[in-house]
Amino acid sequence: MLKNSYSKNFYSISIPLPSYLRTTEMNTVMTSTAQPTKKTISIASEPESINIIETLIEELRTEHNIHEDAFGNILVSVTEAVNNAIQHGNEYNPAKKVTVTYEIEGDNLIFTVQDEGRGFDFYNLPDPTAPENLEKPTGRGVFLMKHLSDQVIFSDNGRCVEMYFKTSLH
Repeated sequence: MLKNSYSKNFYSISIPLPSYLRTTEMNTVMTSTAQPTKKTISIASEPESINIIETLIEELRTEHNIHEDAFGNILVSVTEAVNNAIQHGNEYNPAKKVTVTYEIEGDNLIFTVQDEGRGFDFYNLPDPTAPENLEKPTGRGVFLMKHLSDQVIFSDNGRCVEMYFKTSLH
């Protein structure tokens, strides 16, 4: 995994919170001479918090010249994961946080989304493409994440999901 291959080369810097993030907790940006970046944000378990993540992904697109196709896949996958964490994991509980971490080096981007819920059996989800599920208004988030990410790994009994992306077409 990327995070173990260069973690010894990091140094920490503090970043002040922009006004739109005042209800969230910004931890530390990790940077090395090879310019990998790692950032962690804790957001409230409210649907409005997804806007913070959308803004973050849009800023990453600009700062790291993420290809348009990759940007769309990242935006949908990560917002689906955050929405699932807020709705299904933390059940909109305001006392629980969703933690979103991204790690970028070169054209590799990893997003990790973690909630404080009970978890779920990610091996036994209904197929949203099955005829009996086609008209259901929910149940497509994990399906989309798996199809739009280069790799998806669930851990911690489904409370944590890692999504891997290539940000260029090279």
